Amino acid sequence: MEFNVKLQELRKQKNLTQEELAQVLFVSRTAISKWESGRGYPNIESLKAIAGFFGVTVDELLSGEEVMTIAEEDNKQKMNRMCDLVLGLLDISVALFLFLPIFGQKSGGNITAVSLLSLTEIAPYVKAVYFAVIILIVLSGIITLALQNFNGRFWLQRKNKISLILNALGVLLFILSPQPYAAAILFVFLLIKVAVTVKKK
Repeated sequence: MEFNVKLQELRKQKNLTQEELAQVLFVSRTAISKWESGRGYPNIESLKAIAGFFGVTVDELLSGEEVMTIAEEDNKQKMNRMCDLVLGLLDISVALFLFLPIFGQKSGGNITAVSLLSLTEIAPYVKAVYFAVIILIVLSGIITLALQNFNGRFWLQRKNKISLILNALGVLLFILSPQPYAAAILFVFLLIKVAVTVKKK
């Protein structure tokens, strides 16, 4: 007997609605509906909660193939979370550009390294563009970390692309400026992000 059928039977034996079971397991009613219709499987933690609530073992709930499917899905979710964590932290760390002396500034005949906050010998609109790019990258990181468990289709399809595009724009901006240190750091971040994103797939 398949997991979805077993779950339905166990729920009906306890005279529970999908909504009531969802409340007991601390998941959404949509998740219960998805599991019972055979369109997906719970993660390992939810499986343990289901087995514990109904007084059965996980082995009694699942067939051999289902165990493999759940293990694969669980690994994929862990990989996605790790990818989000790396991308989010890299993006947030770009805030250090405001404070670290990585921007070149001409003073007299010399070029000194200053932070973005201390950069004064450039046009105000250029500095504003620097700030805008850095703030957008940092916001992208904060949103990525905040929405790690959000499964909206639009967000899932675009979150990595947004981070990569903003990072690439930053590299391009700092190369054209020219700000080689800032460009080099963002380029290294971009390479790490590409590697993590490719490995996730």
